Amino acid sequence: MSGQKRPGCRCPLGVNGDASWRCHRVTLSSRHVEDLRLARGFCVTRESIRTWCTTFGDQCAQGRRHLNPRRGSGWHLDEMRVDAGGVTHWVWRVALEHGGGLDVVLQRRRDMGAPTAFCRRLLGEHGVPVTEHTDKLCSDGAALRTLPVLYGVEPVPVTSTARCNNLIEQSHRLTRRQERQQCGLRSRRRAQGCLDMHARITNLHHPAHFTVPARHRRHHQKQAFCLWREVVQQAA
Repeated sequence: MSGQKRPGCRCPLGVNGDASWRCHRVTLSSRHVEDLRLARGFCVTRESIRTWCTTFGDQCAQGRRHLNPRRGSGWHLDEMRVDAGGVTHWVWRVALEHGGGLDVVLQRRRDMGAPTAFCRRLLGEHGVPVTEHTDKLCSDGAALRTLPVLYGVEPVPVTSTARCNNLIEQSHRLTRRQERQQCGLRSRRRAQGCLDMHARITNLHHPAHFTVPARHRRHHQKQAFCLWREVVQQAA
């Protein structure tokens, strides 16, 4: 696979996939990835690396979508504020009770329509959860109470407390780290692609290092690298 090349690209496919993986998993800047590629004998520019992460990364994110973690019984819904192209946006994210991310979307609104549209999309793809956990944002609770009436789904118990969403609040830290490393998000389209790619790679290497025995973690990481190579090959 490492010797294959995409049409219009002079570097092997494995180099493109490795550069995208490093930018999102290790949170390296394009300058650092450029130095690492040069150390391996590949002379590429930072602009080429940014192009790979934009085009090649989006294809890998979509190829990784069918390998999302199991649905789980409890969903944690939360939002965070980001600036994309100098405009305020809101990142809506749903995490599972065991820590994996289910989906992430970038929207301009924070009213009831934003979580309603997001949850409708999730219900269509993953079915109805057993419970929903949110913070005390009024639009979240109103949207979850309205969904059964509008779309004919079963009512879901909603838990809204100050600390029930600590699990998903921790996942926002990775997004903040990626945002700082890229010196901000330049556009809404690029921000959504970056969030998708970052979420897929994070799920690929879940669980965290300190929650499982070392032998299980190494076995899981080997499986993650094999899956990533398959996704890179499919994106060719």
